[in-house]
Amino acid sequence: MANPRIGDPALRSKVMSAEDAAALIAPGSTVGMSGFTGAGYPKAVPPALADRIEAAHAAGDPFTIKVWTGASTGPELDGALARAKGIEFRLPYNSDPVARELINSGEMEYFDIHLSEVAPMACEGFFGPLDTALIEVTAIREDGALVPSSSVGNNQTWLDLADQVIVEVNAWQNRGLEGMHDIYCCNVLPPHRQPIPIVKADDRIGSTTFHCDPAKIVAVVETDAPDRNAEFKKPDDKAHAIAGHLLDFLGNEVKQGRLPASLLPIQSGVGNIANAVLTGLIDSSFENMTAFTEVLQDGMLDLIDSGKLRVASSTAVSLSPSYAHRINDDIERYRDRIILRPEQISNHPELIRRLGCIAMNGMIEADIYGNVNSTHIMGSRMQNGIGGSGDFARNAWISIFMSPSTAKGGAISTIVPQVSHVDHIDQDVQVIVTEQGLADLRGHSPRQRARLIIERCAHPDFRPALEDYFERALHSSYGKHSPSLLSEALSWHQRFVETGTMKT
Repeated sequence: MANPRIGDPALRSKVMSAEDAAALIAPGSTVGMSGFTGAGYPKAVPPALADRIEAAHAAGDPFTIKVWTGASTGPELDGALARAKGIEFRLPYNSDPVARELINSGEMEYFDIHLSEVAPMACEGFFGPLDTALIEVTAIREDGALVPSSSVGNNQTWLDLADQVIVEVNAWQNRGLEGMHDIYCCNVLPPHRQPIPIVKADDRIGSTTFHCDPAKIVAVVETDAPDRNAEFKKPDDKAHAIAGHLLDFLGNEVKQGRLPASLLPIQSGVGNIANAVLTGLIDSSFENMTAFTEVLQDGMLDLIDSGKLRVASSTAVSLSPSYAHRINDDIERYRDRIILRPEQISNHPELIRRLGCIAMNGMIEADIYGNVNSTHIMGSRMQNGIGGSGDFARNAWISIFMSPSTAKGGAISTIVPQVSHVDHIDQDVQVIVTEQGLADLRGHSPRQRARLIIERCAHPDFRPALEDYFERALHSSYGKHSPSLLSEALSWHQRFVETGTMKT
């Protein structure tokens, strides 16, 4: 019996097994895959391809591919291919633990890049040709149009650039997702680019489906598998404290007339602290809010259900299993409240600045001058990737970074004299929040910033060491604008890792 989700008769004739589809991917080729933060990634062909790669390795026949995605994916993609030692090059974001170890051991090349730049650079040819696009969809319409699933990412760009296309039609994804998407791609290169006509977070300017030359589609694979996202941890006292400081700050901004009562469009990174902030907004005084973000997670769904969030624009619906079932069971109620766009739109600097987003992102560490490290441990060990935080931090109306003040059970301070790796320079960081307090850095010089951050954000156990460092730097550094004792600032990290204490 024909699958009702595959409406195009010509494409029904191309239905095949995941193993047969994987056989169409050549060794050494580049594959652009769907997927963004564990949502909407292909779940059948990558494991089949991993099996083929393992068999080739066992036979003494090396087999690797280059992988491009929207962001992180899931264990059936990054995990399976990494375990098979099948990825030689990866972009633009990774959070898979197996792939992370290969990146940090030097066995996998990894290109970390701002998400807004991926599609333009691919179109400009900087990454080389794209051999295959492997895209998950919800359905194929009779006219051949592809109905996106739970993420959009770079999918339309991959479909446009690839020599051949493999489509996974996933029956687990709710058919009611059709109509939620707004596919508008600006793959035109300078000097021919035009302004993007979005002036409000809920503007729709594109199509509800992907379009692809049917002649390029070489395989259709039927699947029925869920997105693999874990449940969020219940917010702890630190997360609640960070949320409280941030909500007080936003309330004061409204009181001072710097924000409207409905706030400006909010952007939130992924994680338990960001989720706690979103949940905290439910009990706030803010009404009729909007979101222009890259990932819609559990707290944002709760905000929609509370009536406080009118609409959320994103590129992915990345929900815990229980929340995924919730949206699937009541898709009609959410279709007009959620818009899913390509990531070159959701993360576009022009739009972020025009809309005046309030950007709220996590960090690994910040230094006393406001520089933020969000990607590396000890300056060289890749933890994940910059993702879209840079797109939003530089262009947002207010750029906020959040973290507990300590890590490793309190042994390490996340506020340090000098970050071991800089992802966000101090000019792009306006507010830093820990459970200790909030430092509003706007309009302050580096020395003023240092005093604010130490006083308001550093943990009391580490505040004396930071104050001592800063005072000695004021007297001994080469310049007094951003006083720094370079050798001591960098050795701070090593001493903390080795002993969990700071020697002054």
